[in-house]
Amino acid sequence: MKITLVVPTYLRPQDLTRCLTALKQQNRPVDELLVIIRDTDRETWQFIENFDRESLPLRTAAVTESGVIAAMNIGLDSATGDIVAFTDDDAAPHPDWLEKIEAYYLTDEKIGGVGGRDWVYHGASLEDGSQPVVGKLQWFGRLIGNHHIGAGEGREVDVLKGVNMSFRRKAIADLRFDRRMRGTGAQVHFEVAFALTLRQKGWKLIYDPKIAVDHFPAQRFDEDQRDSFNKQATVNAIHNETLALLEYLSPLNRLVFLVWAIAIGTRESRGLLQWLRFLPRDGELSNRKLWACWIGRWQGLQTWQRPIQL
Repeated sequence: MKITLVVPTYLRPQDLTRCLTALKQQNRPVDELLVIIRDTDRETWQFIENFDRESLPLRTAAVTESGVIAAMNIGLDSATGDIVAFTDDDAAPHPDWLEKIEAYYLTDEKIGGVGGRDWVYHGASLEDGSQPVVGKLQWFGRLIGNHHIGAGEGREVDVLKGVNMSFRRKAIADLRFDRRMRGTGAQVHFEVAFALTLRQKGWKLIYDPKIAVDHFPAQRFDEDQRDSFNKQATVNAIHNETLALLEYLSPLNRLVFLVWAIAIGTRESRGLLQWLRFLPRDGELSNRKLWACWIGRWQGLQTWQRPIQL
């Protein structure tokens, strides 16, 4: 099988260096490497010009739009492999990464996607943990991630994580990442709609924690900031999650999801109950988070109700 790897990058040449170094060390070499770079990112273009291209089958493509989705879709349009894999510029795949990914596709033709664990480092500190439930969508719309702390054997999931995922070209066909997703950079939850669409079409998605990348979350140069509360980033993330789930859920489950999201929610996607839970600790911050989540839900509902612009 031919494997194409797509790596979107923006203003992170040092992180990209670490990523490309890890790709040189793969037990199973990549057949085609596509690095997608913003047209205005002179720093990265200069780095690529000086990169030893003979060490990897590297091609580049320029993207003129902000946001990871435009870059990922250029990758999908340009890829020629039977398998299209994705990782981030701030990640370093383990040496057996592509080898283990390919093995799954060779064992079962019904497998449409394969991904695994991202071991998250905050400086020199590893965010460790062990959770058996990973990448699952509960019937009422609660999305469980845990890709970075998943444990156990390989199993079917509903959603893979963008930093460590791959798809069979036959399964992808003409499917592309949804351009309605909000944000100017990370566009959080962009992979949810893509994965759920493949599940809806009957393809299996596999998560195996032994398929691993080291992830060093880098600075974001856009409105989708992480680590501290940012209203616009929260609104964007909740909008994207809401849109993806409304597209996938049945009419009855959509109603249940919206009631649950407004009345209960989660720590990150707050409803009234979670607002009350964290109010004594967070004070005014809890109010701001609740309002941002509700705005995101409302905007996601509005986007879902509008016709798709082709």
